[in-house]
Amino acid sequence: MKGKIIRVGIAGQGRSGYNIHARCLRNITDKYVIAAAADQLAERRRDAENKFGARAYADYSDLIRAGGFDLFVNALPSPLHVPATIQALKAGYHVVCEKPMAKSLAEFDRMAAASKKTGRFIAPFQNNRLQPFFDKMTEIIKSGVLGEIIYIRSNWSHFSRRWDWQTFQKNMGGVLFNTGPHAIDQALMLFPADVKPEVFCRMECKNRMGGDANDFCALTIHGPGAPTIEINLSQYLAYPQEERYNISGTLGGLAGGETELRWKYYDPKKAPKQKFWTKWSVNRQYPHETLPWVEKIWKLKPDEAKKSVGYTLRSFPSGTERFYNNVYNALHGKEKLLITLPQVRRQIAILEEAHRQNKLPRKA
Repeated sequence: MKGKIIRVGIAGQGRSGYNIHARCLRNITDKYVIAAAADQLAERRRDAENKFGARAYADYSDLIRAGGFDLFVNALPSPLHVPATIQALKAGYHVVCEKPMAKSLAEFDRMAAASKKTGRFIAPFQNNRLQPFFDKMTEIIKSGVLGEIIYIRSNWSHFSRRWDWQTFQKNMGGVLFNTGPHAIDQALMLFPADVKPEVFCRMECKNRMGGDANDFCALTIHGPGAPTIEINLSQYLAYPQEERYNISGTLGGLAGGETELRWKYYDPKKAPKQKFWTKWSVNRQYPHETLPWVEKIWKLKPDEAKKSVGYTLRSFPSGTERFYNNVYNALHGKEKLLITLPQVRRQIAILEEAHRQNKLPRKA
């Protein structure tokens, strides 16, 4: 990669392309410049020209053919993630691709094959793996203080009605394709890398506005020697749960989410010594004791907490900035990508299997 500053072409200037990618890249001026952008809407193209000083195109294919950039950011609608990424790779560009990357392993493997053939990398955009709370949560789990992790519940639900393009199956819509990649990506980081996840999923579509994609999804992954992980994705949770995660371990547990985590555990060496009851209950009671619990709390810094974007989940700019700093260093041969294609391939396998188990009817 020649030159210090990376020139970026962003395809798609909607919620993600503008509010997440462009917003971040404009703040890393020592590493990136937005050279070009593409969007079907004229007002968004004008914004790209006036706010970024970028060349603007109505079609992403025209942007790719015109060139003049080093990195292609694919923030297009989901059905265009595969074809636009492959086109950009073949044109000689490295690619950052939004989620969901593909709807099937066959499509994903086509992208990976194009990356290998062209010698250009694909950086999957999973910015929520790089969030401060998730770093802290994985640190706590890896420390071993919670013991063996038995069960993890993550909840990504709220109550809302939707009537946009992401409510249709033909557009790769639905809560599983929309929010699921965040939840599954994190879940797989808490799941043994050498164990193939077994999947159980139930999905429904109760959309009264006309959409036919899933708006309720209960997904479980499990496997030998692995924790059972339940992921709840629903637009019908009228009383939101405050905890993103609740984790059960043999020595304690953890609960919390983006801005606060709390966890408690005990040291088995300091626990009361008990003699196993060989007969029935003693004094007509169940066994009970007072454990020497250690309780701790982590909180996100207040200034950082004010900067979140997103609806179902609170995503902080630091995760996106960390992602793009890593991409920059990878382009200059200083680091390997933090988020890799083999990691995301496991996610795509789960998405595909979940949809295989749930053939939702299409509305007329």
